[in-house]
Amino acid sequence: MNHHTRSVGRRYGIKRREFLGYVAAVSAIPHLPDRATGQVVQRPKFSGNPFTLGVASGDPESNGVVIWTRLAPNPLEHGGGLPREMFQVRWEVATDEGFKDVVRRGNALAIPQLGHSVHVEVDGLNPHHWYFFRFHVGDETSVTGRTRTTPAANTMPDKMRFAFTSCQHYEAGHFNGYPHMQKEDLDVVVQLGDYIYEYAGMNNRVRKHLGREIKTLDEYRTRYAQYRLDDDLRETHRLFPWLVTWDDHEFDNNYADLVSEEEGISPEAFLARRMNAYQAYYEFMPLRRRSFPHGPDMTLYRNCQFGRLANFFVLDTRQYRTDQPNGDNEKPMIGKVFDPKTTMLGRKQEKWLTTGLVQSTSTWNILAQQVMMAPLNRGKGEDRRYSMDQWPGYEISRRRLLKFFHERRVPNPVVLTGDIHVNWVNDLQLDFQDPKSPLVGTEFVGTSMNNGGNGGNHIEQYVRAAEQNDFVRWYNSNRGYVSCELTPANWTSHFRITPFVDKPGSPIETKAVFVVEQGQPGAKKA
Repeated sequence: MNHHTRSVGRRYGIKRREFLGYVAAVSAIPHLPDRATGQVVQRPKFSGNPFTLGVASGDPESNGVVIWTRLAPNPLEHGGGLPREMFQVRWEVATDEGFKDVVRRGNALAIPQLGHSVHVEVDGLNPHHWYFFRFHVGDETSVTGRTRTTPAANTMPDKMRFAFTSCQHYEAGHFNGYPHMQKEDLDVVVQLGDYIYEYAGMNNRVRKHLGREIKTLDEYRTRYAQYRLDDDLRETHRLFPWLVTWDDHEFDNNYADLVSEEEGISPEAFLARRMNAYQAYYEFMPLRRRSFPHGPDMTLYRNCQFGRLANFFVLDTRQYRTDQPNGDNEKPMIGKVFDPKTTMLGRKQEKWLTTGLVQSTSTWNILAQQVMMAPLNRGKGEDRRYSMDQWPGYEISRRRLLKFFHERRVPNPVVLTGDIHVNWVNDLQLDFQDPKSPLVGTEFVGTSMNNGGNGGNHIEQYVRAAEQNDFVRWYNSNRGYVSCELTPANWTSHFRITPFVDKPGSPIETKAVFVVEQGQPGAKKA
């Protein structure tokens, strides 16, 4: 056992033998498709279409991309309706939708240990090209997916387009933004977390979760399958590569590293549940093996570069943070908020981020992350209150990062945020206590895809906050997503909103457009 395993075992407070069992069992899984032995079903017969959950792609690079599927003829049943056997899956990538020009092909194994999911890291592709892909198993063929590689690292594209979204709660309504997103010319879709919600099904909602609050691996798998059976979500995965990261509801609301929101949860129960949640997340997302979970740990932070135009730093603000100070509600900035030991990103991730920002040669440096960075005062008068679950609860971490932007002259930092279910446009100041402090970046906060219901309502706390925080450029409470177009000179964010989510078929409106000029932090309304 190496030093890392010993220290992690102590950190989690799990008995040594149990922890080694976790690590040994899960760490071996990524290599099984390469070296698995035993019976592989070569020509299977299925009770129904094994590709009910569709196809997806993600983590694009200039020479390749991950393509994904999961075999599940009955996706809401135990095991997806498949026996505990391995299935050989064939895959193809072509330059045309008719697959007359197949440029890459191969075989992969769908194994029961990974819920018969398939992650293929395709390489040898051309930069900045559209490709089509599909899978075969037995006599069955999947739908055709579409994906795109990124531009070569040393090139400057004329433009790129992406959309970002978060907080899709199946029970809260329909994912009405996705059909409109599908019509846009996007290079990538960025999902900032709360892809699923872990809560038990409730009878008084628009749609109903299956079962109790999820805790076991099978329950997490069923919940993801229920979401992925949504036609609009599944089709958006088919059409574009995705960059994904999680927030809290993929596991447990408002958790912080090893601390549960609930009282009295043992470390063993907490970590067993987290291991289940992380594995199911990997199984259902188009992620590379570098992100494979090892027991209750999973390295999700990574970057994705679009030539010299844009560099995405995909962050994880849940797994490594210290516990929320003063509880996780709205509180004054006092006490532990200013403890230098508190951290939002953890030492290793923060070092990775700052190193990457210093080395970046891209015009736009994008932090794709979860919780609001600007210190939004939500109180009344002298009673100043801030969310302890967001960056202001980790004030030393927040100030250190903004100071880094300023002192190292990081080119055009733009922070993308989800979590809060409403839209915000914030200027990021070096010192928010000083109105004359220089601007060091811009924050675009996207609303939820549907959580919170139809939206467009008057939320007194947020209306007041928008008026009394000078850095706020705009606020809106509708549902929807944000579509962004980047050029070497400008960043343009279009705030798309859907007037309703309680029934399908909502129209789309562009509620506001904001522009950031290269070299000029801060957003201006177009």
